Amino acid sequence: MKDVCIAAAQAGAKILRDLYDRPRDIHLKGRIDLVTDADKASEEVVIETLNELAPGVRILAEESGERGKGDARFIVDPLDGTTNYAHGIPLFCCTVGFEENGKVVAGCTVDPLRNEVFHAARGEGAFLGANRLHVSRARELVEAVVCTGFPYGNRERLQQMMAAFSRFTDLAQGTRRLGSAALDLAYVAAGRLDGFWEIGLRPWDVAAGQVIIEEAGGLVTRFDGSPLTLDGREIAAAGPVLHAAILEVLRATSTAPLPSAR
Repeated sequence: MKDVCIAAAQAGAKILRDLYDRPRDIHLKGRIDLVTDADKASEEVVIETLNELAPGVRILAEESGERGKGDARFIVDPLDGTTNYAHGIPLFCCTVGFEENGKVVAGCTVDPLRNEVFHAARGEGAFLGANRLHVSRARELVEAVVCTGFPYGNRERLQQMMAAFSRFTDLAQGTRRLGSAALDLAYVAAGRLDGFWEIGLRPWDVAAGQVIIEEAGGLVTRFDGSPLTLDGREIAAAGPVLHAAILEVLRATSTAPLPSAR
């Protein structure tokens, strides 16, 4: 199914690339959560491709929800980084994962503007195009660039996330917030980022990234080190040595006081 994920993600990415310089039709799904005509157009093409290449397989897509039945499903984010896309910031992607019996076994994330295709399947390794990927060998935060994002929902946990961001900024070589979780995870797999953490994510944000990072030799867990669940809404990812240091910071900052009730 990896080849199906690649074909579908590339098809969606082409739509994003073709529409990128055109005027946007933008709507709000939440207070600051955007959806554009490009999200919908890309998702339509991704689903058409999946139905053609793997007919009858269940599909969970961000904009249109879930369709079909069975123990296997494709998980689709047609445009991860919508706010970047809507503002003309060239950091976004199309991502497709394949989950079977509760485990993601293949996935692909495509950066349309750089034509970078990150992909992996269980037991086969992770790749950028034809080049094998390996996570960073950073051993300490002082030599690491780490990345996060901030949730559209769960604003009550924003203070805790800011506490973690502040602590990582103090300890790490650098901190980043790029605006596309799926692309951030691909960058961890490629060793461009040394680690990533975030809350409030959904299955389509992390499905492909999980298998790509793990096949590149990294660890992907919840903040307490327990196995990642796609609906768990929190993720910590890094190389196997640095991962422990990231979890230590997240544990230490998890007790940051919540905002007072209004």
